[in-house]
Amino acid sequence: MPWSQRAAEMVAVGGAADPVLGDRLISDAVIDYPLPCKVADRYLSMMLDERTCLNAMVQRDARYDGAFFIGVKTTGIYCRPVCKARMPRPKNVTFWPSAAAAESAGFRPCLRCRPEAAPFCPAWNGSRTTVDKAMRLIENGELDRGTLEELCERLGVGSRHLSRLFKQHLAASPGQVAKTQRTQRAKRLLDTSDQPLAAIAEQAGFASARRMHAAITALYGRPPSQLRGR
Repeated sequence: MPWSQRAAEMVAVGGAADPVLGDRLISDAVIDYPLPCKVADRYLSMMLDERTCLNAMVQRDARYDGAFFIGVKTTGIYCRPVCKARMPRPKNVTFWPSAAAAESAGFRPCLRCRPEAAPFCPAWNGSRTTVDKAMRLIENGELDRGTLEELCERLGVGSRHLSRLFKQHLAASPGQVAKTQRTQRAKRLLDTSDQPLAAIAEQAGFASARRMHAAITALYGRPPSQLRGR
């Protein structure tokens, strides 16, 4: 189920208690306007419904850039809210809280707006220290060098519990997030450097250039050499 639909259902059954406003309940009635990223990062996982995401998409609101991603069902591509491509019809889009969630649902990154370049403004920021710490470790290559069990041991939680938190807040597993980050690091290096592919694969966290080739080809539908050519 797309995250926007799940969030709307959470609101429909009674809202969520606001950590700043105490017992006041958050409902879809209070999200008729765009939220700045510094506010959205606290509330996105419970507040952003389809209407809010559609408004941000139509306005190409940069304040939401990195806060959610748009999957276009007719093209199989996912974009940032600020993408300058032709605006898709609302009935053809779904919204996802992370690039990993969009990719795990079968969407490919847009080569125009480059989701790998989106600012880091995830929905869970400031609300789940375990996920926060896990993401920092994954960014630093913890799952490139070790296993999920070793990551969980460092965090002091079980693997099932961590996977549950990731599914809840990012709609993707830790492994999917790590794979997406490796691929995005490789894409950035392909765009910005002329290093050999083997060196890029190593820096991005892939075990080999062959695995990087397979991951990028599967995701973008073309090999690294062609992406570099663009």
